[in-house]
This record gives sequence, structure tokens and C-alpha cells, in this order.
Amino acid sequence: MKQEEEKSVGLPDNAFRPLKPGEQYHPIMSPNKKYPEVNLWSVLLGIAMAVLFSAAAAYLGLKVGQVFEAAIPIAIIAVGVSGAAKRKNALGENVIIQSIGACSGVIVAGAIFTLPALYILQDKYPEMTVNFFQMFVSSLLGGILGILFLIPFRKYFVSDKHGEYPFPEATASTQVLVSGEKGGSQAKPLLFAGLIGGLYDFIVATFGWWNENFTTRVCGWGEMVAEKAKLVMKINTGAAVLGLGYIVGLKYAAIICAGSLVVWLVIVPGMALLFGDQVLNAWNPALTQTISEMSPELIFKEYAKSIGIGGIAMAGVIGIVRSWGIIKSAVGLAAKEMGGKKVEANVIRTQKDLSMKIIAFGSIFTILLILLFFFFDVMHGNVLHSIVAILLVAGIAFLFTTVAANAIAIVGTNPVSGMTLMTLILASVVMVAVGLKGATGMVAALVMGGVVCTALSMAGGFITDLKIGYWLGSTPAKQETWKFLGTLVSAATVGGVIMILNKTYGFSTGALAAPQANAMAAVIDPLMNGVGAPWLLYGIGAVLALVLTYFKVPALAFALGMFIPLELNLPLLVGGAVNWYVTTRSKDEAVNAERGEKGTLLASGFIAGGALMGVVSAAMRFGGINLINEEWLSNPLSEVLSMAAYILLIIWLVKASMHIKKK
Repeated sequence: MKQEEEKSVGLPDNAFRPLKPGEQYHPIMSPNKKYPEVNLWSVLLGIAMAVLFSAAAAYLGLKVGQVFEAAIPIAIIAVGVSGAAKRKNALGENVIIQSIGACSGVIVAGAIFTLPALYILQDKYPEMTVNFFQMFVSSLLGGILGILFLIPFRKYFVSDKHGEYPFPEATASTQVLVSGEKGGSQAKPLLFAGLIGGLYDFIVATFGWWNENFTTRVCGWGEMVAEKAKLVMKINTGAAVLGLGYIVGLKYAAIICAGSLVVWLVIVPGMALLFGDQVLNAWNPALTQTISEMSPELIFKEYAKSIGIGGIAMAGVIGIVRSWGIIKSAVGLAAKEMGGKKVEANVIRTQKDLSMKIIAFGSIFTILLILLFFFFDVMHGNVLHSIVAILLVAGIAFLFTTVAANAIAIVGTNPVSGMTLMTLILASVVMVAVGLKGATGMVAALVMGGVVCTALSMAGGFITDLKIGYWLGSTPAKQETWKFLGTLVSAATVGGVIMILNKTYGFSTGALAAPQANAMAAVIDPLMNGVGAPWLLYGIGAVLALVLTYFKVPALAFALGMFIPLELNLPLLVGGAVNWYVTTRSKDEAVNAERGEKGTLLASGFIAGGALMGVVSAAMRFGGINLINEEWLSNPLSEVLSMAAYILLIIWLVKASMHIKKK
């Protein structure tokens, strides 16, 4: 009976609001009791989640440039499996499972935004060397650095600012874990949607029954408009991207799409109109075509995308400026702990972090390992280049850590790609100044960017895990300790998946968009070869970001839309529109909220199922099994069938989301 009472207890009513003077927050798991947290069950299941979701997230991220948030699906699976195994008092275990497993999404985001650019540039510069060791070590050491740099700021973001930050992702995951104490029934719709989404995307990727994209080139009139006016519209009809759009929501999907439409409907045709008979190749001498001879896709790739890159870089600068007060406060807090008196021995369980000595020596040791990695594997024994590189990496990673954590705490979105682009531009300029150029310089800059990107991605993701643990009453030190294991597993998995996908599809073929990595390659190639860079286009993007920020439009989302391919942005808008429709049909707000939550579960299933089956399909192709009829896919009817299947999928998602059982 006592256990049943505990299961019925939800989060305290002061969980999401600032505390009154003298008021304390009491988590579900009492600080004065010990609960099952770290054991063979939670560690092994956490590792399994890290492997599965690393593979799935890497595939989806390289395909559409968006890494889905793994924490929520992993939390759902954790409570479902714990419920099926009839484990008692599994809340603490599930937090550890979620925390270890969630390393997948953050390590993937750090790796795929930068490291595939090594392969992209290798096609152009065969002398470049790319190996598994570089990808694994840069992801592993970057992830560890992110964990160590964030821990001193845990109390500031998680405890001191209680109720001031919304933590959207942490809130959703926490609610799922709490509901798991009632049986984990929420896992059922997720698994069912995963089956549908996985099967749908598997049919397209493996058998090619219909085309994965629908375009306006499907008819002769559309082909003519694309050729003459440089106007073309495209949409990816996959289940995973539809699910991603649902979770992103209509607001951000609309902003991302607006950026994309400005590029494809204004900038690309506008350039053809204004500079049609000119060859613009000041920063790329290899270009010999006039603008009018180029396809809309080539104009986008060579010119319009650079405006988005400039916008993302400026959005990162704006983020730092806005967060400067938080950075100073958090650094001061960390300095007090480092230089203060001995930490009290009677700190309650729910406030115990790893000791500051471990953090300090661990950070120094990790920085030394990165230095050795740079010296022996990247800089080929050059001491000056190695020292300059480690100073840049450590300084930028620490400075941006609080920016990443702050972004996640407020909006649940980490602007890591924009901050990494800034890092790459700065690294390229500085490394060229100290004499490192060409292909070796490109490898160095990208590996440096990979370390920084993974560190920042980990910092943002880990603050979510620690907030979940704070609300529920987990032991922070245990989350922090076992996060390192998840990082190790995820880094190894991501490195392997990147190699398999490159050999199967190739990152420069267009079969995998790898939009961020392509942007990174586009940035450093001219900088490292003394050709210069499209600074004018970057400047236009930077000014645009400032204007958008002035009018309170999220500049990062808009700029992302400007360089992610159109066919991957429009489905975000469709998914966001489905979310809006599902959550606004009833006059009862409680019903709308319940439908929205169910839709989130189904969309998560689409994402996880579609991405996982995409990896399976890639593995089959890697093994020499290719069942796709390319001649059929070149037939316009394959696109018509694609749109028909897509409409049926949307109808199912709407109907299933709105079908709520009466209580």
C-alpha cells in the first residue's frame, strides 16, 4: 500500500516556479533515503540506448541536418522496459538509463556537424588523411571536456535559478519518467509509431517503391520554370522528417522555412535576374559558369548558402553578448568552490557533485590529452601549431559552455552549429597566421572544430540530464560519473556510423545532405588556401541576423533555414502544422494538451523508427544489397506515388494523435 502511495505522488507544486523566501524544493526521491540508481540493469540498458540512438541520430542528422532529442524517446523506452520487467522503485534507475543513453544525441550533434567535412574535402584534396581514430578521439575528448566544464555550473543553472528557466526538454523527459512509475503505458504508442515510421522509410530507402522527394519538376511546366526562372520547390516525404517537424513545432518550423523560402524564392532567382550573364568566382576560381547557366541548386550551393553561414556566425556572437552576465556569475561560482574552504562533508545526497579537485585535475588531464592528440595525429609534431590549437579549443569551449547551457535551459535548442562555425572561422584565420595552411590546415581546423562542437553539444545536453535528476531526486555525482561511459560508447558508435555512411552513400554525392558539415567545408576551404572567403555574403548574413534579432525573430533558426536544403525544411513546416492542428481542435485545453502529448510520442516513434531503419538500409547497401530500381525513381510517377503515400501518413498521424481514450 505504501508503494502504491509513492507511485501516485507527482512532482511538487513548486517544481516549475521560483521558490518563495525560506521555501525549499523536495524532490520525489527523498534526499535522506537511498534508492536503486547505478546497477548492472541501468548501466547495460543505458549503453544499449547509447548505441542504438547514436546510430539512428547520426543517420538522421546527416540526412536532414537536425539531430533529434534522444532524451525523451529513451526515457519512454526506459519506463516501458522497466514496467515490462516489473522492476520496483525504478525511477532512479531510469534516470541513469536516460542520462547514459542521452549521450547519443549530443555526441552525434558534435560529430556530424564537423567531421564529415573531412570526407567532403578529401574528394577535392586526396592527400588529406581521414581515419576512425581522429573521429573517435575528437568526439570522446570533446564530450569529456564538455562534462567537466559544465559541472561547476550545475548548481547555478539547476538549483540557484530554480523556476526561472523553463527547461522544455527536461520538463518533458521528467514527466515521462514520473508517469513511468504508473506502468509506462506511454511506450506503446511510441513503439507502434516506430514500427510504422520505420517500415515506411525502410520501404523507400531499401526498395524504392516511391521517391523520397516530391518536386515541382514532376511536370514539364515545373521543369521549364526551374530552368528559366531558377524557381523550384521540393519536399522530402519521409516519416522521420515529418516527426521531426511535429516536435520542432509550428513557430520554429515556420521561421526555419521562412529562411529557406527567402533563399529559394527571392535570392536564387534574384541572382539569376541581376547577374545572369556574369561569372562570379572571386572566392572560387574553379567556377567558370555564368549564373544563368547554373541550376537553382548550384546557385544555392555556391552563393546563397554563404549568407546563411554569416547569419549563423552572428547569431552565435549575439548569444555570447546576451549571456555575458551569466558567464561571469557562473565563473565566479566555480572560482569560489575551487578557492574556498573545504566542501562540507554533510552535503545532502541530491546536491553531491564530483569534487572540484576531480574536476580541476580531470580538465587539465583532458586538455593535455587533446594537446598530445593534436601534436602527434593532427599537427604532425609541430609544437607551435599544437599549443595555439589547444589554447583556442580550451578557451572557446569554456567560454561557450554557459551559452550552450543557457540556450537549452530557456528554449531547449542548442545553437552549437553557429558557435562551431565561429570557431572554425577563428581557428582557420589564426592557424593560417601561424603558418598552417592547405590540406593539413583543413584537417586541423575541422578536428579542432569537432572537439569544440562536441564539448558544447555535451554541455547543453548534460544540463538537461542534471535538471531531470534535480527534479526527481537523483544523485548528481552518479549521473556525472556514468556520463563518461555513455560518452565513450557514443563516440565509438558515431565514428563507425560516419565511416559506413560515407562508404555507402558518400557525403559529397548529395545522397546525404550533411548540411552543417558542407557549410563547415565551404568556410575553411578558401581560408586555408589563401583564396579568401565570400566575406561579402557572410557580412550580408550577419547584418540580416542583427536585423532579425532587433525585430525579436530568432536569427539562428532563420539562418539555419537559409543553408539547409529546401526539401528538408518544408516537411518541418508540414509537421509543425500537424502539431498546431492537433492541439487546437478542441475547446477543452486539457484535451488539446493530451492530444499534443500523444502526437509527440508518435512523432518520436517516427523519428526513432525511420532513422534506425535508415541505418539498417545503409548497412544493407554497405553489404552490397541494393534493391532500388533507379529507372523507376527517375519516372515522375514515383514522385506522384510519393506524395500519395505522404498524405496517407499525415492523415494517420493526425487521426492517431487526436484519438484519446476516455477516462
